[in-house]
Amino acid sequence: MQFNGIFRPNSGSIKYQGHDISYKNKALIELRKKVGIVFQDPDSQLFSASVWQDISFGPLNLGLSEEVVTERVKQALIDTETTDLEDKPTHLLSYGQKKRVSIAGVLAMGPEVIIFDEPTAGLDPRHSQEFMQLLEKLSILGKTIILSTHDVDLAYSWSDRLVIMSSGEIIAHGEPGELFLRPKIVERADLALPWLIEMHIELVQKGWLPPSTPLPKTREDLFRTIPVKNDLAG
Repeated sequence: MQFNGIFRPNSGSIKYQGHDISYKNKALIELRKKVGIVFQDPDSQLFSASVWQDISFGPLNLGLSEEVVTERVKQALIDTETTDLEDKPTHLLSYGQKKRVSIAGVLAMGPEVIIFDEPTAGLDPRHSQEFMQLLEKLSILGKTIILSTHDVDLAYSWSDRLVIMSSGEIIAHGEPGELFLRPKIVERADLALPWLIEMHIELVQKGWLPPSTPLPKTREDLFRTIPVKNDLAG
C-alpha cells in the first residue's frame, strides 16, 4: 500500500514515473487516480449497500460530474463482466463476484496502474483461470498490472518482469525465466521452481529435449516441445 501513498516507507522513497511521490493531500489524490490497489480480501474493499453505489464511490469523491461517474461505472461493469450485478446488494455477492466488483471500483477511478494482492487467493481453479483472463484483458486495454503473490507458477507464466523479495528486501529482478534458473536466488527466497521450468529441466536431463529448447511459458508451449511418438522412433 506504499505504492499509492496509503502507507509511508520507514526509509527510502517511492517513485512514480521517475519522481518521488508527495504525501500532500492534493498530490495523493492525483496519485490515487493513477495507481489503484485491489486487496486480497474483497470484503476489505466493498462497503456500500449495492454494487453500483460501491463502484461509483471513488469517482464521486474525485468531484466528477454525475454524467461522467455514470459513464465510468457503466464501463467498469462492462470491462469486468458484472453488468448483471449493478443493483445487487454487495453482501449477497459470491466471493468471485466480490473480486470482480472490487476491480470495477478501482477501474472507475481511471488508473494507469493496478496492483493486485494475491489475485487468485480463495478461488477454485476454474475461477482463478477466469480471473486471470480478466487481468489479461485489462493489460490489453493498456493497464499496467502488478501482482503480489507467493504463487511461483502464476508469477512465472503471467509476468513479463519479476521482482523477488525476501524479508522485505528486493534480492533480484529481471526476466522470469532467467531468475528462476538461478538456484541461489530461488533458495534464498525460499521458493520452489515453477512446474513448467521443473518439467523442462527434467526433459532436457533425460534427453527428450535439446538443451537449446526455449523455456515454456505455458503448458501449451511445453506440450508443443515434447516429441511425438514417431519423432522418438526416428
